[in-house]
Amino acid sequence: MKLLSIAELETLAKQARETCVSLFLPTYHGGSDTQQNPIRLRNLIREAEERLIEGGWRSEDAKNLLEPVKELDEYEFWQHQSDGLAIFRSQNLWRYYSLPLDFEELAIVSNRFYLKPLFPLFQSDGHFYILALSHNLIRLLEGTHHHIEEVDLTDVLPILEEVLRFDEPERQTPSHTGTPGAAGGRRAAPSGVTVFHGHGAGDEDEKENLSLYFHRVNEALREFLKEEHAPLVLAGVEYLLPIYREANTYSYLIDTAITGNPELLTPEELHAQAWEIVEPYFLQAQQEAINQYRELLGTGKASSQITETIPAACQGRVDKLIVALDQQQWGTFDSDTQTVQVHPNAEPNDEELLDFAATQTILNGGIVYAVDSADMPNDTPLAAVFRY
Repeated sequence: MKLLSIAELETLAKQARETCVSLFLPTYHGGSDTQQNPIRLRNLIREAEERLIEGGWRSEDAKNLLEPVKELDEYEFWQHQSDGLAIFRSQNLWRYYSLPLDFEELAIVSNRFYLKPLFPLFQSDGHFYILALSHNLIRLLEGTHHHIEEVDLTDVLPILEEVLRFDEPERQTPSHTGTPGAAGGRRAAPSGVTVFHGHGAGDEDEKENLSLYFHRVNEALREFLKEEHAPLVLAGVEYLLPIYREANTYSYLIDTAITGNPELLTPEELHAQAWEIVEPYFLQAQQEAINQYRELLGTGKASSQITETIPAACQGRVDKLIVALDQQQWGTFDSDTQTVQVHPNAEPNDEELLDFAATQTILNGGIVYAVDSADMPNDTPLAAVFRY
């Protein structure tokens, strides 16, 4: 699964103002239910074509624009899905992402890409990682409340021998490129994954080698997860955990860990234990943002007005933004005059203003909490806390 990075989000957000098609659909990734995936996609393509034509496109041009999307509909493509599929298409850009998010079916045609359904990947809203450490395998798993999936670390993690090759040979811990099989044999390890054959917790040479290697692993993961705000949970036998913690510089490493050999746990079992650890973190962070908004409302450092919040978001003044994921507000923003026009219904050349405010907040280093309308701190679809 391709990670959707801040850089990718920025590419989508800064797409030149032209006709942009954004499609979101929930996807099944196992069993007979996968047969619904192509049906959902075809329905969304048809809806997008109709909206393009309503906007003045010729039927043939609309079909040609969406032709690459139609070509995704192959058997092999549907065998490698996560919980949701996000598709973005304009005349100058074509992207799609299989992501651990359970999207609502949605087709948006506007002059910008519609990005709000992606925001849970960039906020404290159930998106987290598990780093599983053992002598036989280092794995990174990406999860949400309802899903867990292993991240491909091919060409990401350093190889132990390369890290230690300048050490004295007699001090190096032997290693191997296999992992234990189910019946006690060995199977090939994923590319780039190091297998340790040390002598246990009391081997000081091994601890030194592990420390050196974990520092390099940390550096690789920091680059891989750069600009992420998602919490990271460690899983491993107890003596490995402090060695990695000493090496760690990722800001969102959680204090509580899953102890024991993670090789003995399925991804689903790791997910269940990790969710018990991170769920209070998510709820606390979101509630603290809501409390802070309520305390600051009326002081000039918080607002529920979209006309005030959008200019602040573009100026990098929004620290936290709580936004209704299931609402839309159409209008325009003039960057020269910093003024917002709100329309009761979508008009030509409008953009979805809640989406725009949230995107600008994230791109300027703020945190967005995309929640259901029922969880908003007041009756408005937006609530902002300003940095100044």
